[in-house]
Amino acid sequence: MIFEKPGKKSLKKTIGNILPAAVICDNRKEIIYSMRKVILILFSVFTSFFCQAQVEKKRDSLLTLAAGAKDDSTRIALLLKVSGIYSTGNFDSSFLYMNKAKKLAEEKGITGCDQYINTAFMQYYYYNNDYKSSIDYALKNLAIAEKSGDEKLLAKTYNNLAAVYNHFGNNKSAIDYSLKCLALSEKTKDSTSFPVRNLTASNTYYNLKQYDKAIYYSKRAIEFGKQFDNSFAVMMGLNNMAASYSDQHKTDTAISIYLQQLALAQKEEDLVLTCYALINLCQNYFSVNDPAAVEKYAVMLNKAAVDLPDKATLAEIRNVNALRYILRNEYTLAKAELDGGIALAKVENTDALGNLYQTYSKLYFIQNKIKQAEDYAYKYDSLQSVANIKELNFYIEDLEAKYETEKKESQIKLQQTELKQKSNFIYFLGAGVFSLVVISLLTYRNYRHRQKLQQAKIDELETEKKLTATEAVLKGEEKERTRLAKDLHDGLGGMLSGIKFSLNNMKENLIMTPDNAQAFERSIDMLDSSIREMRRVAHNMMPEMLVKYGLDTALKEFCHEIDRSGAIHASYQSVGMKDMPVDQTISVTVYRIVQELVNNAVKHAQAKNVLVQLHQSESILAVTVEDDGTGFDENTLKNSGGMGWHNIRNRVEFLKGKLDLQSGPGKGSSVMIEMNI
Repeated sequence: MIFEKPGKKSLKKTIGNILPAAVICDNRKEIIYSMRKVILILFSVFTSFFCQAQVEKKRDSLLTLAAGAKDDSTRIALLLKVSGIYSTGNFDSSFLYMNKAKKLAEEKGITGCDQYINTAFMQYYYYNNDYKSSIDYALKNLAIAEKSGDEKLLAKTYNNLAAVYNHFGNNKSAIDYSLKCLALSEKTKDSTSFPVRNLTASNTYYNLKQYDKAIYYSKRAIEFGKQFDNSFAVMMGLNNMAASYSDQHKTDTAISIYLQQLALAQKEEDLVLTCYALINLCQNYFSVNDPAAVEKYAVMLNKAAVDLPDKATLAEIRNVNALRYILRNEYTLAKAELDGGIALAKVENTDALGNLYQTYSKLYFIQNKIKQAEDYAYKYDSLQSVANIKELNFYIEDLEAKYETEKKESQIKLQQTELKQKSNFIYFLGAGVFSLVVISLLTYRNYRHRQKLQQAKIDELETEKKLTATEAVLKGEEKERTRLAKDLHDGLGGMLSGIKFSLNNMKENLIMTPDNAQAFERSIDMLDSSIREMRRVAHNMMPEMLVKYGLDTALKEFCHEIDRSGAIHASYQSVGMKDMPVDQTISVTVYRIVQELVNNAVKHAQAKNVLVQLHQSESILAVTVEDDGTGFDENTLKNSGGMGWHNIRNRVEFLKGKLDLQSGPGKGSSVMIEMNI
């Protein structure tokens, strides 16, 4: 869960609370937790440019200074500071003043303020959850930083991009820019930026569930925060480190670190961070079933929250109070707190809904109200499904934007080539006046050259058209698979689970003969098998592993599932794939190719063993699938009417790869595919 509110220093503080999803057994001693997101470190450039004071006196003072400013650059800077005052509370006013600054810069032809204007719009669209616009302005700043050659500015821009990608769930891009930022900051010895840079890295690794690295960078943030008297970095580093330990079920360690964070927040008189530390402590003490500690810190939290300006956090406080009442067995009061929290979360903080739904589910389980408990568990699962689809859409948007950019660059290069050719033609025509022979030769040469350029343009357009059509088919196929998987899981899955629940209720109210009871149990077993089969089909249509963890992990899990099914012994090997990112479109396409080849080995080759290998060396990705089946004559594939090999070849052509097939009757088969990435 993410908290976002300004603190008392000129800095936007974004804190992620650890909200446990507890499942409490009848004896209330067995508790299982799934931890939520922690910290999102915002743009470090904001710390030196935007003031967070929100009083009208401050605004009026800045506007007076802007009106009397002697130069336009100063006036633009002051308008942006006024926009910063409203950046977290009044988005319309914030947009008004940043737009005034942008128009003034355009009218006066001032380009020196572009990076600050872009940062303001990036922040505005960030808080309004407009992913595409926020990324567009962040990339504009990246172009400015690269052009200027200022490595410190480039490091700040990398940090901002990592923060934006973190916020919108694009973990692959976030870690890429985060590591670039750290490397460049160390190269330039910009040590004062180390606390924030390491906080961004710790959050990114936490989102990837690489807790050891998250803890490492949290410790570095704390170390540099102490060195440069940055108490904010120290508190946030403690928060990230505690969250990582909590996710690993090292609750005692997490609690001791949260206590350090609380002490520092109280010393700094930071009300927002104090409340967040108290919420985290209540959640973790609840996980170890310590009612006295929960009561103590909940009382402190409710006293502190009276003056808390962050209304979005009130939903989380309601959730803490509900857990507090659950420990007291005061279920009516707990329900009232949850209802109030849900009403707030739907308006102020939709991220808190999942935690409130989980707590509601636990409340009903404790009261043995299974139907209501499963209803709220289903609501929580639905929220997670929406989040996963949203993350996938971000990846698709990035791919589409990249494709359009490359297409435009290709057109520009072609136009530049044509312009250059026309200039050469004019030059040689003027020089050819001295000799008719020279004019004829140059004209013929120019004509032939233009023919080649035109043919090259036609070939390029035909290739682009073919690739576009292939890409559209593949994207359409994956989109439909994703939709069908969601419909199966959320629609048919929910219905089958409901039927099972109803049948179990009927069983308790019916008197049956032993034969009928046995038949009834067989029906329940068949229904369980149907649910498992439906989930397996949904998983095969769009594996969650592929979207979240990449190609290497997804193929490993796929082979493990095939091997566990008993249909065939499947083995998987990978070389050079550790921490090597693969483009999402390539990953999906390669996964489908391997899936088709393994299925062919199971269905048609009568193989007992199949081996899948994935190897990456520099820019070459190689995939090999071998089996010990009956094999076949390679010439028969040319006349084959099946769709399997046709689909495989189309996908290989889309990846611009090379396919090598080795097979023969009784010799098994081996398929190797190589492509540039």
